[in-house]
Amino acid sequence: MGGFTPANRRPLSPPSSGNNTRRPRLQIIVIIRESAITTMWMLHNSIRATNRIFREMPLIRPTFLERCKRWSVLLCVTGLLTLGGCATTGAGDPRDPLEPLNRGIYTFNEGLDTVIMKPLAEVYRGVIPQIVRTGISNVFSNLNDVIVALNNLLQGKLTNAASDVARIMVNSTVGVLGVIDVASKAGLEKHDEDFGQTLGYWGVGDGPYLVLPLLGPRTLRDSAGLIVDYRADPVTYIDPSHDRNIATATRIVSRREELLGASKVLDIAALDPYEFLRDAYLQRRRNLIYDGNPPREKDAAAGPANPAEAALPSYWGGMPMTPAEEENLIRREARGTLAPR
Repeated sequence: MGGFTPANRRPLSPPSSGNNTRRPRLQIIVIIRESAITTMWMLHNSIRATNRIFREMPLIRPTFLERCKRWSVLLCVTGLLTLGGCATTGAGDPRDPLEPLNRGIYTFNEGLDTVIMKPLAEVYRGVIPQIVRTGISNVFSNLNDVIVALNNLLQGKLTNAASDVARIMVNSTVGVLGVIDVASKAGLEKHDEDFGQTLGYWGVGDGPYLVLPLLGPRTLRDSAGLIVDYRADPVTYIDPSHDRNIATATRIVSRREELLGASKVLDIAALDPYEFLRDAYLQRRRNLIYDGNPPREKDAAAGPANPAEAALPSYWGGMPMTPAEEENLIRREARGTLAPR
């Protein structure tokens, strides 16, 4: 895109014809085209200026930035666990033993969001037309389906994995590299999976609730899953690095723009935004791991109702089953190798 400016583009003017009914449609096309070109030009020059600054700083090189990306999550988790021994737990939520430290990081993230991310998202919404924003969001959603398909495969959900692969193929071809979500209109369901859910599916516990700098709410299990998801993300392998930076920055701003409405609800409805966000995150993750049908917690905590069930597997006596154990039990009952309760 070197040398690309709005001044040297060719203007698109609707052809003069006697049919005036086509002019509104042509004007819409012209507006979309002009907006897209202006946006590309702004992003291109902004990233070039940022890269120029980074190259002139002797201590910041692309290799150093890549190492920071690769290890930042692991270092944040390690630092939080180390400092957690100094944090007083008090009588707070047992799922959040590091609450004093987490609240401090939450405050830092909120300040950063207020100063930088939220204004950027509002400008993005005000400048970019809705149809262009939807196309950009669809592109990154299509790339994310690669991570979803791999994790469905690791969880043994072969039907969902095949559906995800079909989504990628349809949207990448008919949908013009994912700009148009043709797969959803064709009946191919969009799934939401990541490696943190895969670990939970196979019985790995949540671990303590964490708030990571810049990354926001996580659990210890989900923080470990971030490293695997990063390696499986197609955006990670975009080369050269400045194109990868453009894609990453655009995805972050696009995602933040989608959450503008949710942040307003959080500010208005929540008496304690930190507690509200923590409970909502943990509940949503539990719901995702069990594919929308989690067991009731009070039933999971109860013991066996019948003493005769003590000789059966633990999950038959009312103890919580992992999603993998639940699916295995259903398969065995279907084959007739295990009598139902």
